[in-house]
Amino acid sequence: QVQLVESGGGLVQAGGSLRLSCVASGRFYSTYAMGWFRQAPGKEREFVAAIRWSGGSTYYSDSVKGRFTISRDNAKVMVHLQMNSLQAADAAVYYCAAGPLSGRPLGAADGYYYWGQGTQVTVSS
Repeated sequence: QVQLVESGGGLVQAGGSLRLSCVASGRFYSTYAMGWFRQAPGKEREFVAAIRWSGGSTYYSDSVKGRFTISRDNAKVMVHLQMNSLQAADAAVYYCAAGPLSGRPLGAADGYYYWGQGTQVTVSS
């Protein structure tokens, strides 16, 4: 089992920045990937960004590419999501996820077995 705890959400003005963090505890393997997904009211959960723990390769959704950066802290088994140039469309509950992918691509939610409780990001115009 892996436990994930997110932090860093909040209220920000459009054009501003926020940094989300997610710390993992439990049986985390270096073969895992960690990712961020988000869900806005009335919408389906969507992929945002992910990183392979071994090697550090990253992948982003087109909607956040160039504005968001995912990074990892190996010592703490923690991932960060730096979000810049935030837009109203970025407002959502952001969920941290971890898992083995098992052949699934980085952007596929079913490759992640463990999920955090979520952290709210609100963007004011």
